[in-house]
Amino acid sequence: MSTTTSRRTTSAPGGSRRSARPDRAAWGFLLPFVALFLFTFVLPLGYAVYQSLLTPVRSGPLGLGPATLGFAGLDNYALALQQSAFLESFARVLLFGLVQIPVMLLLSTALALALDTLSHRWAGILRAAYFLPYGVPGVIASILWGFLYVPGVSPIVDLLGKVGLAPDFLGYDNVLWSIANIVIWEFAGYNMLVIVAQLKAIPQELYEAARIDGASTWQTAVRIKLPLARPALVLTGVFSIIGTLQLFAEPLVIKPLTSTVTNSYTPNLSAYNEAFANNNIYLAAAESVILALVASVLSFGFLSLVNRKERRDAR
Repeated sequence: MSTTTSRRTTSAPGGSRRSARPDRAAWGFLLPFVALFLFTFVLPLGYAVYQSLLTPVRSGPLGLGPATLGFAGLDNYALALQQSAFLESFARVLLFGLVQIPVMLLLSTALALALDTLSHRWAGILRAAYFLPYGVPGVIASILWGFLYVPGVSPIVDLLGKVGLAPDFLGYDNVLWSIANIVIWEFAGYNMLVIVAQLKAIPQELYEAARIDGASTWQTAVRIKLPLARPALVLTGVFSIIGTLQLFAEPLVIKPLTSTVTNSYTPNLSAYNEAFANNNIYLAAAESVILALVASVLSFGFLSLVNRKERRDAR
């Protein structure tokens, strides 16, 4: 009995037929990325999930004997979700994101549109100036702004005091927005650069057609630039959601300056404190996994909402 092997083929331009199976060379190019992705993302996440399912088991009289690792199931997750400080930290960063992300993206979009209308020479200088804060490490940026928030050190507080104002930038009601100011200062230029790159990809013929039709600069920005810059706006929105939930360096640096920033001020700070102050790496792993799940749900939820609206508009 003879056997035959069938292979799916597709038509290539010019009438030739080629195999639908990926070329081995393509797999060769993909292999470094896949290996890096597995090593830097899948492996740490899998190890965190494994650690979150463990718990130390004490033995001996009064539990003073040597500890062994036992299977805890979902106990660490239940314990994390019972901690009011951990849940409050999620509510805090969600409130932070609801205010900070729109403000930052509006500022980035306005800067990108302004730069796109300037002459090439001035646009390059201003683009570099706006992007410069992103080159400053987050810890250094937080220290710099911390000096500007502390009364007796900050020239801003001194100047406001001379006109009768006494703002408490590090007070309970204001410290969250003081941190938001640092984050906006750091990342507005980065997001602006992503949006500018998208604006540069718009065909010049569209601008010529708009000019011929008599469209003003404002009409061109609203009806051509903003709709075609939508992919960049979505991308920066997703990055901002993920970055907000990972808020860590800024509150950690500000924490010694004010008692209003606690060890559980953000979910990341809570996990860090459990791991390195309370020496409970298993609870810290559970909190980290919960944080990763929330970030995934919000990011994919945002993408799904945007894509659904895009499909509805396309009909």
